[in-house]
Amino acid sequence: MENRYIDLARLGWNEWFEERNNLEPADTVARVAAVDRDLLLLMDQSGTFRAKLAGSYLYRHHLSQELPCVGDWVCADKQSTDDFGLVHKLLERRTALRRKSAGDSPDYQMIAANVDYVIIVQSCHYDFNLKRLERYLVMVRDGGADPCVLLTKTDLVAPDVLASQQAEIRAAGVTAPVLTLSNVTQEGIDDLEGMLLPAKTYCFVGSSGVGKSTLINQLIGREMLQTNGVSGTGEGKHTTVRRELIILEGGALVIDTPGMREFGILGAERGIDSSFSDIIGFASDCRYRNCSHTGEPGCAVLEAVNSGVLRQEHYDNYHKLREESGFYQMSDVEKRKKDRDFGKFIKSAKKDLEKW
Repeated sequence: MENRYIDLARLGWNEWFEERNNLEPADTVARVAAVDRDLLLLMDQSGTFRAKLAGSYLYRHHLSQELPCVGDWVCADKQSTDDFGLVHKLLERRTALRRKSAGDSPDYQMIAANVDYVIIVQSCHYDFNLKRLERYLVMVRDGGADPCVLLTKTDLVAPDVLASQQAEIRAAGVTAPVLTLSNVTQEGIDDLEGMLLPAKTYCFVGSSGVGKSTLINQLIGREMLQTNGVSGTGEGKHTTVRRELIILEGGALVIDTPGMREFGILGAERGIDSSFSDIIGFASDCRYRNCSHTGEPGCAVLEAVNSGVLRQEHYDNYHKLREESGFYQMSDVEKRKKDRDFGKFIKSAKKDLEKW
């Protein structure tokens, strides 16, 4: 790594970025710490500064996924007399955490980039949801990051309930690390801190009120992120309104995110295969290579479900996510053709009914 980038290593810069990006000697590299509409907060070896996207960049890039998000690396120009820097280049992303945009659009929304680990937070009180957890795992793995499951608010459930939830996670074939934690009793905080490595980036995701901001405040050692009191159910209230990259005292970088209950997926075949590796393993024993695992004779996956080796809910969620991913991966032309074919089928069925 060249000397001019050594100081950026503490922000997560490494040889992967340098090898894959055609950088000029005059380029100033910075990392995006936060995005507020058209303003960016950048970090480089000298500190933090505000920046805007150059007009030429906006002219060439229109899709939301082409715009910098928290965790991205960019090239920016800034003179000492300027109040803002100008971003003119977005560097290649090593990993990407994304979700489908709202509605029927096939576009996606970037959540964070260049993340090493994504910590999926669920409260083991009211928020525990295995199907939602599987959905998160698919998108984390599809984007190239490593997942970790964190069950919070352990002080609000009995030990046998917590043990049952952990058993459910393992029974679903989840191989990611599973940590448990209570912000109240501090039990589990040391285990989490022990896994946070310097210069690595950790993104915390989960529903509103599961305690992400409270937890990150504890890791920081001060009340940097705003938090609200708990509701009548014991769950927290939504506070975080933007994604922000923060450097901990030990050198790890963490990203807090607003709560997300909806996490639409698209084109995530790699993530699905990785997250449902137990089903993929059984599929290798199916009679037919192109088995859909829905009714073919000699299907090893269905045999495993019928014998109780695979949980029915786990199998159902696998098919649901595959169908959702395949649908949103289709091009607009394919979708319009599918809609037309379905319309023709309905008209034909109506004619047949009228004959009868």
